[in-house]
Amino acid sequence: MVYANRELLMRVAGRALWATFVAGSLVFSVFTNAAGEHSDAPPTLPDPRTTYSPYLQDAFPNQVFFGDTHLHTAYSADAGFFLNRLTPDDSFRWARGETVTSSTGVPSKIVRPLDFLVVSDHAETFGLAIAIQENHPSLLKTEWGRKLLELAEPDTPQAWGEVYIYWAQAFIGEDGPPEMDLSFMEDMWDNATASAERYNSPGLFTAFIGYEWTSGPAGNNLHRVVVYRGDKEEADQVVPFSALESSDPERLWDWMEAYEASTDGRVLAIAHNGNLSNGLMFDDVTLTDREPLDEDYAKRRQAWEPLYEVTQMKGDGEAHPSLSPDDEFADYFTWDVGSFGPQLKTPDMLPKEYARAAFKRGMLYEKSLGTNPFKFGMIGSTDSHTSLSTTDEANFFGKIAAVEPTADPIRFDEIITGRLTPDDPTDDQTHEQALAAGLAGVWARDNTREALWDAMKRKEVFATTGTRMRVRVFGGFDYVQEDLYRSDFARYGYANGVPMGGDLTAAVDGKAPALLIAVLRDPDGANLDRIQVVKGWTNDDGSAAEQVYDVSWSGDRQKNADGKVPAVGNTVDIETASYSNSIGAPILSGYWKDPDFDPDQHAFYYVRVLEIPTPNWTTYDHVYLGVDLAKKAVPYQQERAYTSPIWYTP
Repeated sequence: MVYANRELLMRVAGRALWATFVAGSLVFSVFTNAAGEHSDAPPTLPDPRTTYSPYLQDAFPNQVFFGDTHLHTAYSADAGFFLNRLTPDDSFRWARGETVTSSTGVPSKIVRPLDFLVVSDHAETFGLAIAIQENHPSLLKTEWGRKLLELAEPDTPQAWGEVYIYWAQAFIGEDGPPEMDLSFMEDMWDNATASAERYNSPGLFTAFIGYEWTSGPAGNNLHRVVVYRGDKEEADQVVPFSALESSDPERLWDWMEAYEASTDGRVLAIAHNGNLSNGLMFDDVTLTDREPLDEDYAKRRQAWEPLYEVTQMKGDGEAHPSLSPDDEFADYFTWDVGSFGPQLKTPDMLPKEYARAAFKRGMLYEKSLGTNPFKFGMIGSTDSHTSLSTTDEANFFGKIAAVEPTADPIRFDEIITGRLTPDDPTDDQTHEQALAAGLAGVWARDNTREALWDAMKRKEVFATTGTRMRVRVFGGFDYVQEDLYRSDFARYGYANGVPMGGDLTAAVDGKAPALLIAVLRDPDGANLDRIQVVKGWTNDDGSAAEQVYDVSWSGDRQKNADGKVPAVGNTVDIETASYSNSIGAPILSGYWKDPDFDPDQHAFYYVRVLEIPTPNWTTYDHVYLGVDLAKKAVPYQQERAYTSPIWYTP
């Protein structure tokens, strides 16, 4: 029965409620009038022509979604050739919370499902390992393909090692790559995009379509993950652009521009591991022509690369201790060797490799070019090649299948990157130094491809080293201390300022930027140590500077003589791989107003949040697998988060 008459509806509802109380022997009237007196009349509902719910008009982001934008499966040559047998289907199933058995036979499950995932297999010979296993017809068309099939015939680790060597020689040989028929890539790409469609559930879990463009002149890392906003129909119109076609990022941007022009789709690129680029990631000159950066370059890079993956397994890229000597937290899983190649890392490369230094140099470029080429937001992701996005220290499945949980020394000793100098092992970064990281935190209204992609594009994102702490930041000129405690904190923040990733301009005389910061710990993780603001600014002499400010911290600690907040303490028990939340705070907030603001100087502000010390994954291995503590790895660490900056432009 449908009640069209509102008065009749209320009478019926009132009688039903009355009958319920009578049936329960509660025979008295529960209705009262506006004066609080008992009444036999039912309550009056709001007029449907008015808006009662205060949230109907809200359009600002109101949720944090956590995910991984950088994961490799057996479809990547450097995963499939190293015994990864898991497909994109397995990756999406695991990310959604299902139990998946790893390539080495170890059951695995995530502590809480991810909200989104980008399976980003390498574009270069995309899906080749699977094509070999399936005896794809295209491989029979060339001598190179037939040799791959022949080498892989025994299906043993040794055989796949030979396949990898033969494959790698095709790309680094002096004579250039041999004749290859890569038509298998179309079928493999079709499989990968179909997998993303199968597991994409708008509102519940977002399975992005993506891939990695893997450039690296002389072994130096210039890799980018390309993320599609749309669906399979859009992505399938063009086969992914690979470094086999060009190793220059500008040519990748050309391809992205052409893709958007020829389809209804949209794409963005996320660079990573500048710490392994030997000074090329944020260089002062273009890659191919070696020409100084110009306005066109700056505009294109800012447009196509809004984000940077600042932390992942192969080291943390926020800051470097030699570039930020006054920052006691700058030396965090610092990887100082180059990627695989003969070139030695030199100090002059470092300012062109780390995010904070790039932010400072980007402001100087903006002063001269009018556009900042390095104006990016920060996220974390894994770069795992096991098909499993494991960032939990107690559930770390490593970089590649060979170093999945095992008491075998290879778990620690496997060389992940380093110079090609086998007689000098000190140049190598081994797996014991790997960081169980990271995750991308995205502020959006809905868990959909479109909403999350749009948030990435506008940089309303933050990076974590694997923890799921929630961080919210607003910047503006009119905030005051009391705004931290508003019940409409977010609504007020958006209405009177900008969120992380936003821009402030043209300061009013006498006003300085202020930040409102709110942080909630990971519910399954550690308490918080402190909130810090990292500021960078330009000077009149053409240089740039930085300073780290402690804004809020747990406990009753007081700043010492040099203005530093003492360490929070350490409850880690190495022999049990445990810690206590008896120190730190579950929630921290802070109001910070720039004490040295100059309205004529360019500036950026981002927030760094640290947890209390917790055991490193190598310590969990020590306890659970009964192995000795790793030689190079630290037994405990402080997980952290970095927000995208808020920029001020005069």
